[in-house]
Amino acid sequence: MTRWWKRSLAAQFICFMLLALAVSQALGFLVSWDERGKALQAAAKGEFFSRTASLATLLETIPTTFRNDVLDASGTAYSRFWVSSQDPLDANAWRREAWGQLSKPLPNTKALKIKPPAGTTTPDIPLPPQQEPSPLQAVAAQSDSWTKLTPRVWSISQPAKFLYLGHSNGMGLAVQLSDGTWLNTAYAKAVPNSIWNVQSLFSVGITAIILSLIGVIVARQIASPMRRLAVAAEALGRGENVSPLPESGPDDIRQTAEAFNRMQSRLHRFVDDRTRMLAAMGHDLRTPLTSLRLRAEFVTDPDVQQRMLATIDEMQTMTEAALAFAREEATVENTRAMNISALVESICDDLAELGQDVTFLEGEKIVYRCRPDALRRAFRNLIENAVRYGDRARVSVRKRQGGIDVIIEDDGPGIPEAAFEEVFAPFFRLEQSRNRETGGVGLGLSIARAIIHHHGGEIKLVNRSNGLRVEVALPAAG
Repeated sequence: MTRWWKRSLAAQFICFMLLALAVSQALGFLVSWDERGKALQAAAKGEFFSRTASLATLLETIPTTFRNDVLDASGTAYSRFWVSSQDPLDANAWRREAWGQLSKPLPNTKALKIKPPAGTTTPDIPLPPQQEPSPLQAVAAQSDSWTKLTPRVWSISQPAKFLYLGHSNGMGLAVQLSDGTWLNTAYAKAVPNSIWNVQSLFSVGITAIILSLIGVIVARQIASPMRRLAVAAEALGRGENVSPLPESGPDDIRQTAEAFNRMQSRLHRFVDDRTRMLAAMGHDLRTPLTSLRLRAEFVTDPDVQQRMLATIDEMQTMTEAALAFAREEATVENTRAMNISALVESICDDLAELGQDVTFLEGEKIVYRCRPDALRRAFRNLIENAVRYGDRARVSVRKRQGGIDVIIEDDGPGIPEAAFEEVFAPFFRLEQSRNRETGGVGLGLSIARAIIHHHGGEIKLVNRSNGLRVEVALPAAG
């Protein structure tokens, strides 16, 4: 889960959007919770008053013998009606009687599970204050005793009084009938403790799904050009020719693409200028070298003449090597997929046919995107060095997590660790372990490392107990 979170921009974007949704919904519910409770209580009280008024009016019009039947028929799961002969003056006594009536089962039904509050004098539940209370909400919210209802909230002429039961949103009414009896009404319904219900959960779920879809679309719009930029940067680092990125989209993305394209153009211009300069220097050196060779012919001392010509030949060889290197740098080779195991094996076979002690260790077929001619030259230089200075070469290619390793081992004296970096410098030769007469001009390792670096790889030298191991690590190509 953590890895998915770190790797996926869409996942992070969706999680942040859902977190914002949860926080906004929570704040919204907290702000509206009081208003919701007041609205529910006002609606329940209005319905309670209206039903009681209707029943009181009905009882005035029917014979008293039918009153009990009407009262029984009017009871609901949350309300009870009964008639008393005396004025209920004691509010607490009336509350106890009301809870008793609410606990009785309706005709042909099971007993209700509503329980009266512990004790006999439970405080009333006050209404939350409002700036502009409605008539129903203004009724006697803070008293343990009865509160007489005014015509503002009571719609019929019979006098009535009201109190709260102090539990489960309970309310009570006592209405005096024309014959002196009192219609008593008790109502108790538990207020939902949770703000979550099916509708709210459904609403939040739909909103979360919509936000998630929007998050996926937006994240893809952002991640797609970033992925293109990452692929192009990797290809550019491996020396491939990369087409300019499309400079479109929002300003941030467009400016990033423009900056990458400018960087790529400047890098190519820098490399081209350096290559042309190197080629020009090598070409211009031919003239003074030719002049020196002609003047050396007029030296009368044979020994001095021989040393001068040897030095001139060495300079000529170095110049020709520099020109060859510059020409190859200037040559643009297309990148293509090929079997790198077969490429290395073919180099080993060619050298073995020339009589050199080269062994290729068979391995799996590995397809790799590269510039084959450049890699062929790099591996050939490394293998020839191993044979020249280490008597023989054993070569293997193996695949690893995230790339490819090409291992070249020899049985030579190795290289001092202090000189591991110096041997890659152009025209550098180890005088002690590399024979000056047969060691070339010292560009082999420089060219090999330059090619490997252009492919995004690295070359590592490791001394063994009986030889040197050259490890070429190439990254996985996209």
